[in-house]
Amino acid sequence: MWRHTGAMLADSKTTAVRSLDRINLRLPGETFDAIDASRAVRHGAISRNTWITEAIEEKLARDQLKGVEPGGVYDHA
Repeated sequence: MWRHTGAMLADSKTTAVRSLDRINLRLPGETFDAIDASRAVRHGAISRNTWITEAIEEKLARDQLKGVEPGGVYDHA
């Protein structure tokens, strides 16, 4: 299992989120390749940011349909 060793300490994280906020997202190259392949077959130009945002929104909507509360614990098995 891959572990990120440079993680922030819990007390150094901010809990306030602005209406539009930035994050750093680390993904393997293979994931970017898969995202780019998906973007390439889609009609019109779409940025990686838009694709990732839509993917997150779709996942949250699926979880909501399953009755998973935002911030709740969900068994991914």
